[in-house]
Amino acid sequence: MANIKIKWLVYTVLVGLIPVLLRILTWFISQSRTMDILNAPDFVAFGLILHISNINEIEHFNDSERSWKTIQNGLSIVFILFYGVLFACSLLGQSNPGLINVRAITNISIVLSFVSLGISFSVYHRISKLE
Repeated sequence: MANIKIKWLVYTVLVGLIPVLLRILTWFISQSRTMDILNAPDFVAFGLILHISNINEIEHFNDSERSWKTIQNGLSIVFILFYGVLFACSLLGQSNPGLINVRAITNISIVLSFVSLGISFSVYHRISKLE
């Protein structure tokens, strides 16, 4: 039961946080610190990893929970679409300064990634209880 949660924490959460953690580390060891310590694409990548992991895990789950699987897969697809839009807005904001509020996109990405973390935890919690 706890084994699946530990694997989720290590293989999904920690691996998904690699871009965020590397950016923070780079910022701390940088002399000039001209780069942002937090960046939207890093959190977009984290959220995408969480939802792709959810879809993958749910697909390999038994069919006794068909309606729950459909809802979770649909929710993950919606979040993946949101992350796609956030990533596109981030790229647009970086290529055309002043066109899009990059800080707002970053804040939305951070909040959405924490929501995704909660959703992913609930998926793995339910799966661990049913196995």
